[in-house]
Amino acid sequence: MANVGFRIVTKFQRPPTELMQAFAKFPVPNIADTMGRMFCAGPAIKPFNQAPLLGPAFTVRTAPGDNLMFHKALDMALPGDILVIDGGGELLHSLCGEIMYRYAMSRGLGGFVVDGSIRDCAAARELDFPIYARGVSPMGPYKNGPGEINVPVCCGGALVKPGFIVVGDADGVVFIDPADAPEIIKKTQALFDNETRVFGNIKAGTFDRSWVDKTLKEKGCEIVD
Repeated sequence: MANVGFRIVTKFQRPPTELMQAFAKFPVPNIADTMGRMFCAGPAIKPFNQAPLLGPAFTVRTAPGDNLMFHKALDMALPGDILVIDGGGELLHSLCGEIMYRYAMSRGLGGFVVDGSIRDCAAARELDFPIYARGVSPMGPYKNGPGEINVPVCCGGALVKPGFIVVGDADGVVFIDPADAPEIIKKTQALFDNETRVFGNIKAGTFDRSWVDKTLKEKGCEIVD
């Protein structure tokens, strides 16, 4: 493949549905905490509605302010795919709007995560279709290319490869390599169960906070009366 910067990869391995669905009950922060508190899109990537996000990454790298390859991806992606758009963080030109949202919904796609701007955000808030983006701009995009489809991209500072598991909620988005997923599921379940116990202890008034003073002592904190 010699045409670096303007190329389309048509095939990649999607993870099994059962593997992805195992993450559906977990909050994104719980998942991220079991991954070294890394591998999330940065805080600039925010949700524009409350629709849950879960599916395989279908990656797109666009030229700044250009959505030609985004449009091609809309026609290529399979139902459930999450379009992860590396727009380079360029905010002046929006990369998608209501027509593209509704077309993606008609094809059963799983959502958008856009490292760039969107528009028609009022419509986005009303749709049952997950949309995450860095910003909003009324100025539309160009359609000239170049760009790439289904190559490794950067979204919100995180590496995303085609087929990575994408999970999003009100706190943000985390990207998971399917090869790591079984171990992450085990660790996240343990963390989730422990957090549930903590909630019960708080309600019962038995929440143990002794670790705070223990940690301060171990780190040599001086306490002055």
